[in-house]
Amino acid sequence: MNQRVALDDETARWLGQLGDRMARKLARVGLMAKRSSARLGPFLADYKASRVDLKSSTQIIHENVRRNLLAFFGPDKPLREITAGDADLWRLNLIGTEKLGPNTVRKRCGIAKQFFKSALRQKLVPENPFKDLVSVVRESDQARDYFITREEADKVLEACPNAQWRLLFALSRHGGLRCPSEHLALRWDGVNWESGRMLVHSPKTAHHPGGDARWVPIFPELRPYLDECWEQAEEKAEFVITQYRDATQNLRTQLEKIIQRAGLTAWPKLWHNLRSSRQTELEETFPSHVVCAWLGNSPQVARRHYLRVTDDHFARAAAGNAVETKAAQQTAGMLRNASHRGVSDSPGDPGDDKKNPDIPGDASDCDALRSGGGYLSERQGGRYWTRTSDLHDVNVAL
Repeated sequence: MNQRVALDDETARWLGQLGDRMARKLARVGLMAKRSSARLGPFLADYKASRVDLKSSTQIIHENVRRNLLAFFGPDKPLREITAGDADLWRLNLIGTEKLGPNTVRKRCGIAKQFFKSALRQKLVPENPFKDLVSVVRESDQARDYFITREEADKVLEACPNAQWRLLFALSRHGGLRCPSEHLALRWDGVNWESGRMLVHSPKTAHHPGGDARWVPIFPELRPYLDECWEQAEEKAEFVITQYRDATQNLRTQLEKIIQRAGLTAWPKLWHNLRSSRQTELEETFPSHVVCAWLGNSPQVARRHYLRVTDDHFARAAAGNAVETKAAQQTAGMLRNASHRGVSDSPGDPGDDKKNPDIPGDASDCDALRSGGGYLSERQGGRYWTRTSDLHDVNVAL
């Protein structure tokens, strides 16, 4: 009677490292279990079917990683033949051939690691060849931050091929929506024309309390493109975006072509920077907590990943500095003049007025001071005078 014997870790690792030919021989004589010859394509298909818990947006990300793995290794590649060295080469391919950014590469390495962790638990591979790849996403790379100006946005909108594409772009740049998940979830019955707002469903934040949907204003810059699609919508149409409902469509590549047609250079993080540009604009006018409620994030996340320093900020600061410099010069001149006149605000007696002949002493002079924006005041028997305009300049300078 055959009995199963639990293998110690060392023996299990040794068996796992055996070549397929030797493993088949040992299996034929009953010295080890028959080894599965799982191949990459069928394994990834089975894994996809098993993950019924994933949101649609996460499924899209997983699909991108599956596509990368199959393009590099081929669907018939045996799982056991993929080594740690092969995983390193796959990562370099994401950087060199796919031209993906550092954080995107890390995310995809992490998902590949998940795939092969499942294979390891099913004993389809002796070890996870992707386990040592760096998958921790770093803080936002400021070199990839970009503010899309209104002028640039207008050029892209003019180059869009149809009303649906214009609305896709406007929803991100002028509405601050996440593309594609929030665009595709937008329904006509959620557009309240009378109150000037629309209900945006967010798969990304649905797991947070109250994060499944939020109200977003129909901003004046967005309204014409929403009107245009409404006029073209079929009767009883459910979704606002109808032509690009396939979540696997590569909107990024299509947008790059539109930007090129507009005579511009594609910026990094195409869709994210559109959304961050809108948040930066809105925070110039509305309180941060209001803007975050509209865009569906938090002030902390906004500061780390969304808010940008724009050329307009520098221009306004430079113009403001000119005013402040003039005010500071006026204040310095006022102080010098007071010093030359011998004006003092230290305690004294009425006789001190004789030491300060420049200080007006009759009612007409006081009236002149009042009409000129100044006032006389007494402090512990001594006198000093100040122009209110100078006080304003001091406040501006400070």
